[in-house]
This record gives sequence, C-alpha cells and structure tokens, in this order.
Amino acid sequence: MEPIVNSKIIEFKLPAYKDGEFIDVSNKDIEGKWSVFFFYPADFTFVCPTELVDMAENYDKFKELGVEIYSVSTDTQFTHKAWADASDSIRKIKFPMIADKTGMLSESLGVLNREDFLAYRGTFVIDPQGLIKIVEIHDNGIGRDAAELLRKVEAAQFVANNPGQVCPAKWKKGEPTLSPSIELVGKI
Repeated sequence: MEPIVNSKIIEFKLPAYKDGEFIDVSNKDIEGKWSVFFFYPADFTFVCPTELVDMAENYDKFKELGVEIYSVSTDTQFTHKAWADASDSIRKIKFPMIADKTGMLSESLGVLNREDFLAYRGTFVIDPQGLIKIVEIHDNGIGRDAAELLRKVEAAQFVANNPGQVCPAKWKKGEPTLSPSIELVGKI
C-alpha cells in the first residue's frame, strides 16, 4: 500500500448540499486553499450528527485559518437536504455536504467499507497544493473532536510556513517549537 501522506487528492467533481442549495464541488475548488475532508458513514444516524454539529460550531474558527470544511458520505445530496430539513442541528451546517454516491472519493482515500458501502470516519487535511498532510481514520463507533482537529490544522500550517521547525506533542499555537538537530538527540 502506498503512503497517503503527501500524496495528491484525486481529480473529482461531486454534487453537494450547502446551506439550502445544491452545488458541485471539485478538486479545482480546493486549489490554493487549506481544506478538511470529513468522511462519515451516513445521514440520519447516531454519532454522525454529534460530529457534524461539533464541526458546524467550530466552522468560523476553521474559516479564520483559511480552511474550508467538506463533509462527505455516500448519501445523495437529496438525503443531505432532507436531513437538514428534518433536523435543527444539521440545519446549522454551513459547509458543503458532499454526496459521494458512487464511493469514488471514499475509495480513493481508503475509507470505503465495501461490505455496507458506507465510509469510515476519515479526516484528511489537504494543503493549498492539494497534498494530504494529515490522515486520521476511525472505526465508526468512535467520534472525533473539532477542537483537536483545529490544533492539528494549526500545527500543519505552522510547519508549512516555517521550514526547519516542527511541533512537539500537544503543541498549541504560540507555544515553542523545535528545530531538529543533532544537539536535540536524546535531550528531549
């Protein structure tokens, strides 16, 4: 299996539901921007709405970092709209909800479960060049945390903007970083 970190996201064009409208989203839309692709199993389920609402409640913080969020499931754009119409919580979502109904994007990123044709909980942070910088895949019973994802995005952006610097464990924006060198070996 080829490593996915630092690989490019595939070319794609998929329908989506965004804030009351149907739109198309493609790989061209993410060029020159930081993006998060947030895969989840299905609309009208249990853990999924808790995660999507958490992302919606933190969406402005991601936007302040210049990051667009894209939630993705194998549901249709029509199902995404029906879910938003039926749920006050899901109606809060302002980011695109991509309909990967053929499973092409899910499969290309290794999150498609062929047994039930649902995506695992996969999170992919993609830099402005289209390179995947962070990959996290969970079993479907394990929810994610938008605040932790924000911290990781800030670290990825810091490293991208500061060659020669790395972020240690639990690093938060504004804290000291490391300059890897032989002097640090065995001293941390």
